[in-house]
Amino acid sequence: MIQLSGAGKRFAHKVLFEDCDWLIGPKDRIGIVGGNGTGKSTMLKILGGMEALDHGEMTVMRGLRMGYLPQEGLSLRGRTVFDECMSVFQGLKELETEMERLTHDMAVLDPNSPEYHQMSERFDRAQTEFLGRDGYAIESQVGTVLAGLGFNKEDWSRYTDEFSGGWQMRIALGKLLLERPNILLLDEPTNHLDLEARNWLESYLHDYPFAFVLISHDRYFLDVTVDKLMEVWNKKVWFYPGNYTKYQTLKQERFDHLRAVARNQNERIEQLEAFINRFRYQATKAKQVQSRIKELEKIERVEVPPEEGTIHFQFPQPKPSGRIVAEFKGVQKKYGEKLVLSNVNFMIERGDRIALVGHNGAGKSTLIKLLSGAEPLTKGEYISGHNVDTDYFAQDQYKELDGNSSILDDLSGAARNRTQTEIRSLLGCFLFSADDVFKKIGVLSGGERNRYALARLLLHPANFLLLDEPTNHLDMRAKDVLLEAMQNYSGTIVFVSHDRYFIDKLATKIFEIGDGEVRAFQGNYEDYIFRTQNGGAIPPPPELPDLKPLAAVKAPPAKRVNPIKLQQLKSECATLERRIGSLETEIAQGERELADYQSADHSAKTAAALDHKRKELERLVAEWESASQQIEEAG
Repeated sequence: MIQLSGAGKRFAHKVLFEDCDWLIGPKDRIGIVGGNGTGKSTMLKILGGMEALDHGEMTVMRGLRMGYLPQEGLSLRGRTVFDECMSVFQGLKELETEMERLTHDMAVLDPNSPEYHQMSERFDRAQTEFLGRDGYAIESQVGTVLAGLGFNKEDWSRYTDEFSGGWQMRIALGKLLLERPNILLLDEPTNHLDLEARNWLESYLHDYPFAFVLISHDRYFLDVTVDKLMEVWNKKVWFYPGNYTKYQTLKQERFDHLRAVARNQNERIEQLEAFINRFRYQATKAKQVQSRIKELEKIERVEVPPEEGTIHFQFPQPKPSGRIVAEFKGVQKKYGEKLVLSNVNFMIERGDRIALVGHNGAGKSTLIKLLSGAEPLTKGEYISGHNVDTDYFAQDQYKELDGNSSILDDLSGAARNRTQTEIRSLLGCFLFSADDVFKKIGVLSGGERNRYALARLLLHPANFLLLDEPTNHLDMRAKDVLLEAMQNYSGTIVFVSHDRYFIDKLATKIFEIGDGEVRAFQGNYEDYIFRTQNGGAIPPPPELPDLKPLAAVKAPPAKRVNPIKLQQLKSECATLERRIGSLETEIAQGERELADYQSADHSAKTAAALDHKRKELERLVAEWESASQQIEEAG
């Protein structure tokens, strides 16, 4: 559908990428990754026609319908939310109006007249198109998308002007999804979505019938939505089959391979140069010397791109608190007549890492504010534990910073016993590098100031941290630093995040907030999802009966399988494993061929062969899983 050939793009004097050959097929699901400022958003704009290439060319299939969602900046006015979304069906509504007019006109015509015959044919064509585009279900489609993106039914009749920028971006995303273009171009579509809306979008994209290319800093979202990664890095574009987790593995393997090739090549070069230098002036060796000089000249030097440095930041561990950090007894919170929390009871213990989840407006931020003391209770009791020192990171934490101070001066003043190198490393991780560190805090955007406020918080954490969406505005590298720091932190954390991976890796408990209640679940978000889908929280274990000695307890008999049949299954498994490994290698080779553009015909044939091999791989894996299960049950 879209093909780039020898594509290159610069930003001022900086080369973003060059020599890019890329073919996007009709059902590709592609994620674009790369460091901050490498050109990911620029690449998306090029595909959407908002930016032009500096080198090479882009070919777009005739009649291709594209839909582009920027990171921010869209503003919708003058219509209700529902009407704004319905506007994408303007063509269908006009078709419906025409059908109504034709029905009315035919009612007064003679059925045997030529005019009636012409109108009847036109009505049949219009009705076929209307039904084919599911015209009678458009209101239902709009309702499904709006509900999935977190809009309450009361919001549907509100004007778009009344909503904040983040909610306006949700409306714009909803319109794009309803338009169902041949290719969706989404620049960080999860930026303004809560966890529930992200989960819904993942499901929607899973069933999307056409292609999409997206940018995201949410690795779980990438894992479950895309099957190919394109990385913009080191002025080049690199392609990897699979999701984000697979990309990380393949990238490391590619680096290891390149390093090995470069090492062998360097050894050969050293041998050739040593021979040439040793025998350069010996007439009897002239022929051999010339041969090695020619070999040396023909060697195409392997370049190993510089590896991205990994930053590990450890902050001072806080003084320990008492075992009970916080306790709510019969807590109620109201805003006017609106009841947010009702008769809430829970206890937070030292070392807990609690993620707050729930639909938008359920009360997650309110609960954190109550714990921090930023909001008073309406009713009930909040008991703070012994020796508890609380730090609160709000969504608008930047408002507490000194706008007249530079980033570097402010952090240096707060960073006792930290070297300039450590301070610079921390700032670099949170996307402040080079001359950025000399900027005044007051000139930073809201997102930049929040990033800085979070970096500042890590220097001297209290023993009870309350973090409201700390992962907002962070790329994957910064999230990894924050996650590692939080995992090594000995205090207690209550946090809100819309990043599924971050929650899964950090949380030891989940507090679900909804309908005025707070329900506690042990484990991370994955455990919480499993339990809520299987009857709710796990009940406390029953009292155990007196147990017999272990030797007296007999294990249930294993399912017996004919030994010959078992051996056949094992042989089948081994054969399938070899075929799967071989096919995976062929697919990887095909992906590399596809990335190395030769011609449109060759690319189309390669893409078709790859699709066939992927389906064959799915079938073989299913057979292998079935055989393995039978062996395990026999075991």
